[in-house]
Amino acid sequence: MGLIEHFDGETGLETHCCFCSMQCRMELHVTEEQPGWAVKPSQTFPVATGRLCQKGFHSPRHAFHPDRITTPVVRLGTGAAPIESVPWQPAGWNEAFESIAKQIQELQAQYGRDSVAVYGGGSLTNEVCYLLGKFTRVALGSRYIDYNGRYCMSSAAAAQNRAFGADRGLTMPLSEIVNAKYIILAGTNIAECQPTMMPYLLAAKKNGAVIVTIDPRQTMTSKIADIHVKLQPGFDSVFVNGLLNVIISESLYDQRFVAERTVGFDSVVEAVRDFTPERVSAITGIYEEKIRAIARGFARAESGIVMTARGLEQQINGVEHTLNYINLALLCGKIGRPGCGFGAVTGQANGQGGREHGQKADQLPGYRLIEDPEARRHVAEVWGVEPDSLPGKGVSAYELFDKVLEGEIKAMIVLGSNPLVSSPNSGRVEEALRKLDLLVVIDMFETETARFAHWLLPGSSFLEAEGTLTNVEGRVFHRPKVCEPPGNAKLDMDIICELAKRLGSGKYFAYGTPERVFDELRRASAGGKADYSGITYERLQEEQGIFWPCPSEGHPGTPLMYAERFEHADGKARLVGINPGKPAETMSREYPYLLTTGRVGSHYLSGAQTRRTEALTSKSPVPVAEVHPTLAARIGLRPGDNIKLTSRRGTAVFPVRVTEDIHPTSVFVPFHWGGERSVNRLTSDALHPVSRMPEFKICAVRVERIEGRDREHEGAGAGAASESGGRARK
Repeated sequence: MGLIEHFDGETGLETHCCFCSMQCRMELHVTEEQPGWAVKPSQTFPVATGRLCQKGFHSPRHAFHPDRITTPVVRLGTGAAPIESVPWQPAGWNEAFESIAKQIQELQAQYGRDSVAVYGGGSLTNEVCYLLGKFTRVALGSRYIDYNGRYCMSSAAAAQNRAFGADRGLTMPLSEIVNAKYIILAGTNIAECQPTMMPYLLAAKKNGAVIVTIDPRQTMTSKIADIHVKLQPGFDSVFVNGLLNVIISESLYDQRFVAERTVGFDSVVEAVRDFTPERVSAITGIYEEKIRAIARGFARAESGIVMTARGLEQQINGVEHTLNYINLALLCGKIGRPGCGFGAVTGQANGQGGREHGQKADQLPGYRLIEDPEARRHVAEVWGVEPDSLPGKGVSAYELFDKVLEGEIKAMIVLGSNPLVSSPNSGRVEEALRKLDLLVVIDMFETETARFAHWLLPGSSFLEAEGTLTNVEGRVFHRPKVCEPPGNAKLDMDIICELAKRLGSGKYFAYGTPERVFDELRRASAGGKADYSGITYERLQEEQGIFWPCPSEGHPGTPLMYAERFEHADGKARLVGINPGKPAETMSREYPYLLTTGRVGSHYLSGAQTRRTEALTSKSPVPVAEVHPTLAARIGLRPGDNIKLTSRRGTAVFPVRVTEDIHPTSVFVPFHWGGERSVNRLTSDALHPVSRMPEFKICAVRVERIEGRDREHEGAGAGAASESGGRARK
């Protein structure tokens, strides 16, 4: 497996990083040093300002890792033995497709079409996301499909749809950040999660912008802030109500914008009436002077941007928290014009496109709702099927495992995701995986999820799969193919299409190239909220990407959303008064602290790729818990100790870093590891009633000291100490 044979002279091979939603372009060049190639940032793609982060520089490494699966493997005759104890046996592709198709048909004949489910991913190309949705609804005829983006963007999507009538990660291009004079970053650690976005923030700061960060941790992002609000998880709506109270009571809001372009102002007035700075300060511990300063500063600034992320969205009140930050932008008229906007910072490589074109349980391509008769008619016509043949909406990602445990789902196909690591209360997910009659995983590696699979099919890496993706700002771009899949591995697209053929639906999946898939996607999305119909491969290659919506080939795309109207029928945005709700779990005598989770800069998602990249995993070999000195003193923590965290769902032990950068009542643990190192063994599976987002960020725990450090964690404390001394936590 190598790249050298694909180079032509000194010309570099262009691709895009496979990790975060910035999707930076990079070039691969021949070198005399091992492994014979090197990564350089592209200077022409207008997103990352000619930079790459540490993950980007090392992103090709996992594609050539010796752990890579290069031929189909199967577990035969599992009997009563635990499935993970049965050895893999190599198999041919024909055997794999025939066996899987036969098992699916037998299960559906006995239990119905909905007995087979599909679980997708947010890092797949738009073409593969589209095919997965079509495969589930046409080849399987099942209602059950969802994807790991449910754990990422669902709260923000629900909030933006309610407020604006549409959902795009950022309502403005990244280039507008430098024009903002006041920037609020809530629950987002851009320095570690989207490092190449930081130059935009630094440029804005150089231009005189005030930056406010709101987070229970003092992160690498907050270190550039003018004001940091160390807010306990769960109190965002309370805090924002305090800001809105000041803005309304002092008549600082944009009265013309509110009157002409919004509805619902009275509901906000009523909701925030009692949330005076004095009361909010008493509830949150944030000084009322700071509350007033932020409210006045944002309202009076000539331009401003509000951006949120998982810190406040991954809660059972995450939609409401997000809506309140949107209220802040709308009340101050800071949307739809230069230097202004609201943005939910997408986490995954294609988290945006992943939900636009059919992976989400209730959606068809173009961001159409599957239960809308007109949407069904349009998409069915493009697909060449009858509208009535399309199933209704299914359930969210986590609820798929509930359906397994209830006996309704008997088989599952997982592509580009590792739900055993990424799901909350993961012990329940493992129980569900063990119960499946058929689990097919399509991946590059034997992930933690694949340990419980009956079939593991070798799929493709980002270097091998041509296609389009949609980045954090809504820019659709083309990613070229660099090399062929190794060994006997296949493109994800070809696996889907061949399996559809074996299930009797081959005529609906006869494409041959990703471009032909995209051309059908364009037609299916035409007239939808996420309209790609005017975007072509040729245009993408010539124009360095195009912002959706783009309804015709002559349309320039839409970098700045809502300049004239919002997507509701009356063209107006919805202001929504928020009455703050409680989290599913609160601190108690038995569980007196709050566990919150997040990322570190050297890893991505479940770590299946980055934990196989030595240069990255050497910086963060194990998850390290962060605790405040007051907590450390209370449990008698000493150098070299670990801590044991216990929630209502389980127990886990971690090495620990003591730091004043975290809220005194909170414990932070990153989530990129599986097995006993997985913090999601502890997290809450309470779901938001609308978005179905799990409450990853708030989990009541008990914290205990464990004397000494086991050898597996050796060195983690030393690394943690140096990081707390100033090294970037990447």
